[in-house]
Amino acid sequence: MKYSIKIYFLLLITLFSFQSVAQKTNPYDNLGNLLTDMIDTTTSIGKSMLSINNRLGKIGFSGYMQPQFQWAESKGADGNVYNGGDFGPYVNTRFRMRRGRFRVDYTHLNEDGQPSIYFIFQFDGTERGFFTRDFWGRYYENKWNLFHFSAGIMPRPFGYELLLPSAFRETPERGRMSQILMQVERDLGVMVSLNPRRKNSKFKWFNVDLGVYDGQGLTGPAEYDSRKDIVGRISAKRVHIKSWHAYVSGGISGYLGGITSRNPVLYTTEVRNGSPFMRADSAQSNVGKNAARRYIGADFQLIFPNRKGQTELRAEYIRGLQTATATTSVTPGSLPLTVSGTPQPLYTRSFDGAYFYFLQHLGSTKHQLVLKYDWYNPNTKVKGKNINSVNGFSAADIRFDTFGGGYIHHINQYLKLVFWYDHIVNEKTALKGYEQDLKDGVFTLRSQFIF
Repeated sequence: MKYSIKIYFLLLITLFSFQSVAQKTNPYDNLGNLLTDMIDTTTSIGKSMLSINNRLGKIGFSGYMQPQFQWAESKGADGNVYNGGDFGPYVNTRFRMRRGRFRVDYTHLNEDGQPSIYFIFQFDGTERGFFTRDFWGRYYENKWNLFHFSAGIMPRPFGYELLLPSAFRETPERGRMSQILMQVERDLGVMVSLNPRRKNSKFKWFNVDLGVYDGQGLTGPAEYDSRKDIVGRISAKRVHIKSWHAYVSGGISGYLGGITSRNPVLYTTEVRNGSPFMRADSAQSNVGKNAARRYIGADFQLIFPNRKGQTELRAEYIRGLQTATATTSVTPGSLPLTVSGTPQPLYTRSFDGAYFYFLQHLGSTKHQLVLKYDWYNPNTKVKGKNINSVNGFSAADIRFDTFGGGYIHHINQYLKLVFWYDHIVNEKTALKGYEQDLKDGVFTLRSQFIF
């Protein structure tokens, strides 16, 4: 009892020695960087945070949850997995807790008030379990005010949509291409960033992030080969173009990685006499060979402020080489094995994809119209009726186009509603089940509570 009283007394002294406030805060640092996701997003939505701070540091607590209802056009459609997970073979309506995030931030300031250390821990809790989403630290050098270094479980610096946090993203989910190339945008690794921080610097708009990561992301239990992937992004932050009465930002991203083959057979697509087919390269020297994952992408965001809100255009294009297996182009989270436990052969395909957003406030920042179109073509060397099992192709080679649209209503700063529908169009092929367009549209009604 005596110890409980002492502990309680010490806690009271600690709390009174700090300043505790509940306030609406901006999720960006003083340079416009989104601290938890390492890009300069152009969203104007803030978030609330309970913070405890003193002169040399600050601890913050924040979180959000996303309960939702979904209706799918048909039961068990394969494409529905990209709308928040598989529905199941006999399900086309469901309630879900899509995300339930709780985050703790700590910032340490030096005696001059400059950031020295930044640390974040965030987990996700839903009806399917609890998962770590962020667990990383960052060190700021304050001699030149140019560099900072990050290590841990963190987002990989690639593209725009992949790094835009789900709490601020207007669509319920990232596009099919983003989910296939990087099922979870976070990975284990280290990163160095170049970003001038002096107040009088003429290059505060310029940012470079370069990281080294395991490669498979958080979709697998552990690293399954010794190869590391290099990921980088060069970006221009939000710049005001007076002649356009607009703000523009954008970036170029690159990904250099791969998967180590454990099977002597590697597959690639070849075209012979106008006929594409999967060519098998069988050689013992293929064991230990790196099957490429190489991406290059470019993105831009253009904002036109209005009297009550803004109009925004976004676009991003990615192309490259993706390695997976015979039946899927999704990056494997663990070493692909056959039923008997032997390593599967790897398939390397040329791909491309893009997305385009149109966002418009409707007379108020509380009401917003969102239109989106995206495509993902997992194999650019084959299309249409040439996609058949005789030549070694599968559903992993089919192009998908998604037309999405919705309405967002911000009831207040702590609650918003999202009404969204995705109409998905698949390429018509010679594969069984994909001769016609599938009925795999999905409607989502989501609420988001945030503090």
